[in-house]
Amino acid sequence: MVKFGPGGNCEWFYESGYKSTYQMPEFLNKIGLDAYEIQCGRGVRMNADGAQKLRESAEKYSITLSVHAPYYISMSGLDEQKRLGSIDYILQSARLARQVGAKRIVIHSGSCSKISRDEALELAKSTMRLAVERMDESGFGDISMCPETMGKINQLGTLDEVLALCELDERIIPAIDFGHLNARGQGCLFTPEDFAAVVDRVRDRLGEYRAKYFHVHFSKIEYSTGGEKRHLTFEDSVFGPEFEPFAKVICSRNLEPIIICESAGTMSKDALFMKNVLEKTLNDVKR
Repeated sequence: MVKFGPGGNCEWFYESGYKSTYQMPEFLNKIGLDAYEIQCGRGVRMNADGAQKLRESAEKYSITLSVHAPYYISMSGLDEQKRLGSIDYILQSARLARQVGAKRIVIHSGSCSKISRDEALELAKSTMRLAVERMDESGFGDISMCPETMGKINQLGTLDEVLALCELDERIIPAIDFGHLNARGQGCLFTPEDFAAVVDRVRDRLGEYRAKYFHVHFSKIEYSTGGEKRHLTFEDSVFGPEFEPFAKVICSRNLEPIIICESAGTMSKDALFMKNVLEKTLNDVKR
């Protein structure tokens, strides 16, 4: 089953009179969504009481949770202390995931602006191997790390770089951000075939299971020659990608990803739009 939800708390949530993150599952259930990604980009700050309330609410309303680890993780950094510190941030995110009942944490890989891409990837692979060991030692081996494809050219996080990290352990699931791929590819995702090629690459490198159940971020993103500039809403008509071509691939390949929307303020509205598009596409296929 494909699941849809927002990354973080949207404007609609607050406009509806809700105030606290633990109320998100109730809100999402009410509007027809079934996933939610906790945004810890600036640090893991949710206390134990809030985590427990969120877990209980998510279980009550059948909302699948994931955690986005801090943005400042740099698995490819030249400073060994910072790279080891990144593992601590991953463990903090895993600890929160355990508290709220989430099974996936999304991770940024780092930068490659001062060294070659090959050198950066080797550093990131070394850090990821150690992270897997530390996750197992800490009792978090059942929680999947999800390295994310990135939108800026000078960031580590092309599709192939993410897949190389995922090849280190079968529990590592790719977080394919199609807005990021489109931005760093200067607008490369238009047709169902474009999206299918991404899925094929995941399948060829990681096998059928992870090509079926991978993690997805989807939003429209403005870009320049350096890649990603800023996240937009689905009302934007200049930058992509559009969801409809990917919906066709989901239906034709029988995919079951968790799809998280990271639009600028309209994450839940746009996630619901994607869910409706997919349902319409499925109905069209059955006719």
